[in-house]
Amino acid sequence: MASKAKKKDGPIVETIKTVVYALIIAGLFRTLLFQPFWIPSGSMKSTLLIGDFLFVNKFAYGYSYASCPSMFGVDFCGFAKGSDSRLFGSDPERGDVVVFKHPVSGEDFIKRLIGLPGDRIQMINGVLHINGNPVDVREDGVFTETNAPQGPEGRPPSCANNPASDGVCEKEQFIETLPNGVEHLILNIRDLPADNTDVYVVPEDMFFFMGDNRDNSLDSRFSQLRGGVGFVPRENIIGRADRIMFSSAGSWIIAFWTWRSDRYFLAIE
Repeated sequence: MASKAKKKDGPIVETIKTVVYALIIAGLFRTLLFQPFWIPSGSMKSTLLIGDFLFVNKFAYGYSYASCPSMFGVDFCGFAKGSDSRLFGSDPERGDVVVFKHPVSGEDFIKRLIGLPGDRIQMINGVLHINGNPVDVREDGVFTETNAPQGPEGRPPSCANNPASDGVCEKEQFIETLPNGVEHLILNIRDLPADNTDVYVVPEDMFFFMGDNRDNSLDSRFSQLRGGVGFVPRENIIGRADRIMFSSAGSWIIAFWTWRSDRYFLAIE
């Protein structure tokens, strides 16, 4: 006697199953491989511009509680917070551009890794000093942009000059060379208190981060009580930013007519 054919699910059930499978696959991809990130502020100019869209390489440093995405206000791996071990872990290298969770708010931040555990970090007259030695800095012209509202928040850029509305905003640009030979661009707007700091001694299992737009970055130079990030625990590291996929100069990321033609698949240095 022939067996009965298996009854097919209805179209509504099939749709639900498809959506669930897609969410599971997307969740695994985002947790284990790459996490999308849209640059919301100018703290990393000129390396990263407001509106740059990139994927964060999550397997570059292994996995911790911070590797899990938070969705709908739920931190799915929050139970693992406080364990400093990382699965398949390796430490980031000085000069890497890293995405990490803010130690207090849990928000995702992106900065450049400057100080490793045990390092002594200090700013003197705007020059970065690592373990008592000034890094090499050389002039690299002027960074210019339009003095106009940027990104979804519509904030104008900070300028070294005093341009009129829609005029040319200028900042001094330099090439900074870190002790391991990594070269990257930094910007200077004006002399500020953060250009001269005390010595920061990076604790064990912690890291020190700074923005490339040095006068417009709340980073490890500032305590968490002052809106900065302070020292960042190893477990809070999410991954390495390697390449910009595309970049939107407008306030809406999918407004393709505002995409910058010179920032497709651009390596991050």
